Amino acid sequence: MLNLLRELQDLRKKGVLGMNRRNISYIGRYNERRLYPLVDNKLTSKRLAIEAGVSVPELLGVVTSQHGIATTELALREQSGFCLKPAKGSGGKGIMVIRRGTEGGYLRSNGQVISSEDLRRHMSNILAGLFSLGGAPDQVLVEALLECDPSLTGYSHEGVPDLRLIVFQGVPVMAMMRLACAASHGKANLHQGAVGVGISIADGRAVLAVQKDAPIKRHPDTGMDLRDLQVPRWQEMLELGCNCADMTGLGYLGVDLVLDKTLGPALLELNARPGLSIQIANGTGLLPRLREVEALRNPARLSVTERIAFAQAHF
Repeated sequence: MLNLLRELQDLRKKGVLGMNRRNISYIGRYNERRLYPLVDNKLTSKRLAIEAGVSVPELLGVVTSQHGIATTELALREQSGFCLKPAKGSGGKGIMVIRRGTEGGYLRSNGQVISSEDLRRHMSNILAGLFSLGGAPDQVLVEALLECDPSLTGYSHEGVPDLRLIVFQGVPVMAMMRLACAASHGKANLHQGAVGVGISIADGRAVLAVQKDAPIKRHPDTGMDLRDLQVPRWQEMLELGCNCADMTGLGYLGVDLVLDKTLGPALLELNARPGLSIQIANGTGLLPRLREVEALRNPARLSVTERIAFAQAHF
């Protein structure tokens, strides 16, 4: 009991934000429910981003019904690579990254060979709502394959690294790079074993790296020293995160960004209920940072440049 009390006291000292407080004091207070559909549906988010001039992976097609699966699969045989996503999915579930093999077959990001029948079955499962929020019928997004920027090569195994930003009232308050590894099966999802690297808002440099909540120094598969990680084009990434928050109107938002070798900084997806593991990757709590932003009078009146300057001076 004493150890538990000490742990709780330590969490309070670090200002760790718990799920209940996140839901009531921040998501419930700052996110209007009418705005949720803008981010809960990836197709809606993509269309909103395109209208706002935000870079996103190219949309190759959308499958809306079972009878469209066969036609789509035939068309994809002409593509060298693509990504299938459930429009209403969460936590990386249902996402399948595909490349064409040397003999024309389909290969997953981990090198696993899959057949045309497997691909069609996966699209059918997405449409049936197997991966969607609440099991609701869904749509299949077919996107162009992202290619890792050369400056980040070696920091991720198979998958493309992505950056999670928590943006509160338009101010970026905490950041984390998510790096795929063999344990996460090529997916940048911490709950599936990916590596999380806390990133300083001030300069885009690594502050701490963890895997399965334990500190690590090197990537478990590539051996890259994670302490040397610095996110390229950092100011642009922060600006993009702020612009995404502005275009949705949501006060508490998770923004997932990538650095593509062709597109540059691009939006991957948005989340109105971002997880809390970003605090573990940074070794500090969100609560003090959120309170500093709340102490500002009407942050919305500040320009993107002013909001970023405030964040870099404080976080």
